[in-house]
Amino acid sequence: MSDPTPTRPGPDRTRPTWVRAAMLSLCFVALLWVMEVVDAATGNRLDDLGIRPRSGEGLLGIVFAPVLHFGWSHLAANTIPALVLFFLVLVSGIARGLEATVVVWVVAGVGVWLFSPGDTITAGTSVLIFGWLVYLMLRGVFNRRVGEILLGVVVLIVYGGLLLGVLPGRSGVSWQGHLFGALGGGLAAYLLAERTREPISS
Repeated sequence: MSDPTPTRPGPDRTRPTWVRAAMLSLCFVALLWVMEVVDAATGNRLDDLGIRPRSGEGLLGIVFAPVLHFGWSHLAANTIPALVLFFLVLVSGIARGLEATVVVWVVAGVGVWLFSPGDTITAGTSVLIFGWLVYLMLRGVFNRRVGEILLGVVVLIVYGGLLLGVLPGRSGVSWQGHLFGALGGGLAAYLLAERTREPISS
């Protein structure tokens, strides 16, 4: 009887986290542009899938609104912040970044559905952008990691001006979406924090 030939381990094909984060953020932004192409080709019918406050059909908007936009300029304004911030959220951990995004997505959507004025439709990735921004600003504080705190400071310096969007005032801009997106980002940073448990002796 011959001995079995040992199998040589193949090369590790696992991509680095930063590569996967870049690919996911690029794919997400590509999806936004594809959705807008479809929307334009169908006479802007996809806009009706935005969030309609306190209506049964408006609940679908919680799912679809963050990937829809009211025209090319709206989408263009959100593209670079979405690409950069989503990458930064994902690069320290894909699973945790996706979990944070889900929290922001749901909190922002439900908040808009409950508190936005009636007879309006809300859509746009800015609800996620505000959530990712606040998540990155607070994540290091809750995790107690110097590197993440420094990243949060840099993000605040570069994109902190966006936070003025949580204030009411600009016509045609959903400050409710921005506010609840930001609240969702803060909640995600708190819920997903890697807290160190101190041993307690009796």
